[in-house]
Amino acid sequence: MFNFHGWSKVKGVRGFAVLLAAVLMVTGCSGGSSGTGEGNWISIEDRYTVDPNKPAWTLDQKQEATDLTWYVNADWWNTDFGKDIVTKKIKEDLNINIKFITGDDTKLNTFFAGGDMPDLLTVFDSNSAVVHKASTWAMPLNDLAEKYDPYFNKVAAADTLNWFQQEDGKTYGYPNYSNTQEDYDSGNIPAKTAFIIRKDVYEALGSPVMGTPEQFQLVMKHIKEKFPSLIPFGFNAIGEGTGSLGDTLQDFIGVPLETDTGEFYDRNLDEDYLTWLKTINAVYRDGNISDDSFADDGTAFEEKVKSGKYATMLLDGTPQQGGNLQIYMSANEGKEYIAIDGPQSTKGHAPTLNQSGITGWMINFISKDCKDPAKAIQIFTYLLSEEGQMLMNYGIEGETFTKKADGTVELLPAVKDLQLHNADQFKKDYRMGEFMFFGHDRHKALSADAFPEAIKQMQEWGKGKLTPHFILENINPNLGTPEARALSAIQTKWNSTLVSMLRAKDDASFENALAVYQTFLEENRWPDIVKIRGEKMKQNKEKLGIQ
Repeated sequence: MFNFHGWSKVKGVRGFAVLLAAVLMVTGCSGGSSGTGEGNWISIEDRYTVDPNKPAWTLDQKQEATDLTWYVNADWWNTDFGKDIVTKKIKEDLNINIKFITGDDTKLNTFFAGGDMPDLLTVFDSNSAVVHKASTWAMPLNDLAEKYDPYFNKVAAADTLNWFQQEDGKTYGYPNYSNTQEDYDSGNIPAKTAFIIRKDVYEALGSPVMGTPEQFQLVMKHIKEKFPSLIPFGFNAIGEGTGSLGDTLQDFIGVPLETDTGEFYDRNLDEDYLTWLKTINAVYRDGNISDDSFADDGTAFEEKVKSGKYATMLLDGTPQQGGNLQIYMSANEGKEYIAIDGPQSTKGHAPTLNQSGITGWMINFISKDCKDPAKAIQIFTYLLSEEGQMLMNYGIEGETFTKKADGTVELLPAVKDLQLHNADQFKKDYRMGEFMFFGHDRHKALSADAFPEAIKQMQEWGKGKLTPHFILENINPNLGTPEARALSAIQTKWNSTLVSMLRAKDDASFENALAVYQTFLEENRWPDIVKIRGEKMKQNKEKLGIQ
């Protein structure tokens, strides 16, 4: 089933953040040229009486359909509404017509520079000026719920509402894929990271252990000897980031999230992590990592996954590669990729794998110019409810799925067949697993059909290895500040340094690249950044009641 939230996450609102912040301050961001200041608080006297025990959409007697515009800050978003089984049902149940508008940061900027504000708005960067200034242009969800739909508070997660609370004590945006501590404790959130190896390679080598740096390096040599056509070790495309060799590897070997005293910890300079980077560099020098791996983009990496070119991989985003892994598995029985323990901490730390955090991904708002805020909050409530979640993931009972006696869900054979063999038609007709403004992983645990067969063993391997990274969310300096600009330069420098270290021709070159980076840190406000991150970590702990 299509899984949007793990795509390379769209980070909107970056380059123009300073300009936008200025626009927000100048306009007061009350909703473009026709802003109403406090919001369009309409009367619902002739439509329904609120009931905290019933969702308002079931009570609303409004006869004519409500037309709403919904802006999504992503060009790739599917703007169709009312044609597929999911959005057709939403249209009918809520008596609405939604016109989706998509665009990039420039388009988003025009709304705040005086254009007509959409009724609803979705962005992807929780650290953007748009989100930070939400109280100036969006309506508070707490007040909307109280006035129009108190049932919202039954389906919204209290921790998530608290997390997005602004200085005025109100919450304006609500995300999808927001995992709370309770979600992690439930065991229903699958791991998305795994060290995987082709089954035929693993068995041919006698199921080797490669937990220590020495074992890892030796197994890579053995793979090259027995399977010369394969690339012994692969990893997610690095691009401008770190692929799966940055925080993914750090999580895999359990690098601490904070110091012993609860302060910010520079995980990039952790001794355990640097030991494994040296090991991977040694593997590279042995000729067992392809130079192409450092230049491949996402498409090139996916092609190699699909063809089984890598003998082993440290893979982040197994659901997103699920289709490629399934294609390979279906065509190569007995050679499919399986998860094994792989590299382990030299310090004895257990893995602390990360998943979507409490910040989530797509953050949804109702603007002060919304024509019908009562209907808008009904959409939030509907999509967050059990009914909406089941619809978005599995469609309509009896039409697309059946529910078994144990509560689990199974797609009907014809629907499952279309999903497996004609993905484009499946998307057009059903759109299940895609329309996920308020989606959540916990509902995927209801069905064996939620994920491809190829990654189920990997998810099974990951059970018990997830650790929330809540304290590290949204701790970077605010955009537009000198520290934020310095951090951007540091992140770019770390990208090039990491590649230089991994491709170093000898130990001296490795150490030199690292030393140059450490000097760069001190020259670019690193102590100030560490201080800001430490303060924001404390705020995160206070929000979530973490001691």
